[in-house]
Amino acid sequence: MATLVSVNVGMRQDVSWHDRTVYTGAWKNPVTGPRLVRRLNVDGDGQGDLGGHGGENRAVLVYQLDSYRHWAREFGRDDLTPGLLGENFTVEGLPDDDVCIGDQYRIGSAVFEVTQPRVTCYRAGLRIGVPTMAALLVAHRRPGFYLRVLTEGEVAAGQEVVKVAAGPEQVTVAEMDALLYLPGHPRDALARAMRIPALSPGWQASLGNLAAQSDGSGNTGLTAAAAVPPPAWPGFRTLRVAEVRDESSDVRSLVLADPDGAALPGWLAGQSVALRVPAGLDRAMAIRNYSLSNAAGSDRYRIAVKRESRGAVSQYVHARVVTGDSVDVAAPRGAFFLADGDAPVILLSVGVGITPVLSMLHGLAAAGSTRPVWWLHGARCGAEHPFRQEANALLNRLSHSASRVFYSQPSPDDRLGVDFTDRGRLSVDVLSHLDLPRDAQAYLCGPVDFMDEFGSALADLGLDSGRIHSERFGAVAALTPGIATQTVPPHPAVGPLGTGPEVSFARSGLSAPWGPPSTSLLEFAEACDVPTRWSCRTGVCHNCETALLSGSVRYDPAPLDLPAAGNVLICCAQPVGPVVVDL
Repeated sequence: MATLVSVNVGMRQDVSWHDRTVYTGAWKNPVTGPRLVRRLNVDGDGQGDLGGHGGENRAVLVYQLDSYRHWAREFGRDDLTPGLLGENFTVEGLPDDDVCIGDQYRIGSAVFEVTQPRVTCYRAGLRIGVPTMAALLVAHRRPGFYLRVLTEGEVAAGQEVVKVAAGPEQVTVAEMDALLYLPGHPRDALARAMRIPALSPGWQASLGNLAAQSDGSGNTGLTAAAAVPPPAWPGFRTLRVAEVRDESSDVRSLVLADPDGAALPGWLAGQSVALRVPAGLDRAMAIRNYSLSNAAGSDRYRIAVKRESRGAVSQYVHARVVTGDSVDVAAPRGAFFLADGDAPVILLSVGVGITPVLSMLHGLAAAGSTRPVWWLHGARCGAEHPFRQEANALLNRLSHSASRVFYSQPSPDDRLGVDFTDRGRLSVDVLSHLDLPRDAQAYLCGPVDFMDEFGSALADLGLDSGRIHSERFGAVAALTPGIATQTVPPHPAVGPLGTGPEVSFARSGLSAPWGPPSTSLLEFAEACDVPTRWSCRTGVCHNCETALLSGSVRYDPAPLDLPAAGNVLICCAQPVGPVVVDL
């Protein structure tokens, strides 16, 4: 017989951690007497990070007394009490290798349904004092699980937990957890799991991505980076500048070729390359990412560089690079690419953001696509509109294309109805009058504010967020669960310089020697105020997965599942020699 041993609640609070403040609801303590369980949580309880915890499918977290006994033996401790791992219900019985997703239980007057395993998160180790706890929960097959509230009601410690229905397919919590987080993802097990109606939508999507994965590199259930082919070569490769051309008053394109005349490896339309040139102080190497703008089937690469008044690399390209020069280039990469299928396509850009969507337009035209294509572009005027004639020629080859080009400040020579279609800025108000297809795949490129604004507008118009894709070339938005981010420009870590290999953060334009007290590339990036994305901090969730442009790393601790080829999990990686990471 299973029993509810303890009901634990705790409101959101600020907790000090590593000289930072974490906003969390993980501090749960036992309560006496009955508690009403509502659709979203237990009375008196709160969740700090609603992106990873809480909500209808994660209303109540369950953990087992037997698992506490297991950890007491593992850690040699006798102070592990109910609520220490953030659970609402501490139970005797209901082990993770017996409870199945979709099982239903009655406790007191409330009825619950099992929806998914616990979400891996660094906060699992905060109160228990074990930083690697997120990885241990998965590796030891003891994650705990979430409940959906089917019938609201009162519960109290000491009540019996009665199973009232069995979930279909009989996939246990431990098996479901391993399917997503551990190596090896059997197709038959994935198919079984995805047939369970009670499984939360997030896990359904992750397992669906795994089921669609073909190359076995990385884990598409955890990151989109594993859905793309591995880079065609490691590190940087010297290419010859075969052609230099001005595409507008402030955009110059470079055509890059193999020095020996061989065809360069292919890429996916929308992907980018990293260019390395001696444009820094004292001719130090500087790295920037640029989209490939020509057809993905070409044997050469074309990039376009906008001249920026404070851009060291762009100034170098415009002032110094000529035909015949050599430049260092990393292989094409990126999860921003045109997806196959028959769905309509919206290509939305402003300024030099035209480059990746132009490559997509090349791909659609080359394939003779019959997909409806919406081409929406904004520029100041014709003189600042790169690739105008090229884009028009490609659109004319597509049987179902619609084009709207907006000039905010057209010159007297710009012809309305010929060079551009609309006077004024491309704005979100325009979108609502275009009757855009709601089942379209949308691809956005331009300034960050533009992509955020138009991405939200497309979602408001009814496009699913999973169909709205954007390309960012600066530092990506930080993901620091429960911790407020501060916008401090990247800088060398405070304190004595390290004595280890040089670590270069490509997007942040910063290089510094590795050294203590940092124990991982993630900690080193944080010490330099380089924006990062993470959640577990111990090699489980892959939120920190980042392209490794050059160099090699070692792992400590070893991740539970390796990243995609050419990528690195910065939360548990240390550089073996000089490295360049795409941060």
